[in-house]
Amino acid sequence: MKIFLTGASGYLGGVLTEHLIGSGHRVSALARSRAARDRVTALGAEAVPGGLADTETLRLAATEADAVVHAAVDFTDPAMRELEQPALAAMLAGLRPGEPFVYTSTGLVYPDSRGLPVDEDTPVTPENSPQPYKVLGERQVLAAEGPAVTVIRAALIYGRGGSGLLQGMIANARKGGVATYIGDGGNEWSSVHVDDLARLYVAALTRAEPRLVVNAASRSRTGMRRIAEAVAHLTGTRARSIALEEAQRTFGPFAEVLTRSSPLDPSRAERLFDWKPAEPALLDDLRTGTYRGA
Repeated sequence: MKIFLTGASGYLGGVLTEHLIGSGHRVSALARSRAARDRVTALGAEAVPGGLADTETLRLAATEADAVVHAAVDFTDPAMRELEQPALAAMLAGLRPGEPFVYTSTGLVYPDSRGLPVDEDTPVTPENSPQPYKVLGERQVLAAEGPAVTVIRAALIYGRGGSGLLQGMIANARKGGVATYIGDGGNEWSSVHVDDLARLYVAALTRAEPRLVVNAASRSRTGMRRIAEAVAHLTGTRARSIALEEAQRTFGPFAEVLTRSSPLDPSRAERLFDWKPAEPALLDDLRTGTYRGA
């Protein structure tokens, strides 16, 4: 297939490009800067100049493709919904009936379940999610008539030395001499290796079921204290607990996210796609894997 991909110059998107091309697909990739164009071209993709605001470019690129994967994301941009809504509409309009559209979402759409596993039938609302625009994006693409839409709700993505959260923890530990966690750090997170996640996207494009939502996570659950301890081991520092009030002064609203625990149940993805994560576990990768040289 010829696949149009947004976000190809980013962390997940770059790995997706490798896996898609390695599986025999051709990739055209949105690239809004010269650096992005150079990166996607080096990966073997055809660069499509433009950004998410260029809706006509998006529509034409989708029209010329057999499938679309939307992996572009900026969780820190408060205007992301206003940018993404017309972009999604343009790409969906460009696809023919039955052609695959894969939307990248996050496990953070779920409410805080206090450690109870959540599956795809767990209700999600903008009011109870730290990423409300992803809930609205999911609703938009799942309501679309025509394309075969799959929504992938990814857990904490790691591997290849990447991930904004882990890189931030590592940088803060090196700067401050401590790797911090909040309270007792017992709240557990699900995670997924970026290469395992990319393999799920390839499988989803092949099957292309309409209006499908799947969780993407390994079966392991990792407490935030154990993640901080692994970061401390990596950086030669020490792990230290901080109170929520101190975390709020340091991290702002993100402190509340770091205390959440909504482990993802990946049974549906495993069953439908015979998907079995095979890459090293999060703590192993942090302590002795790709993060050592990152």
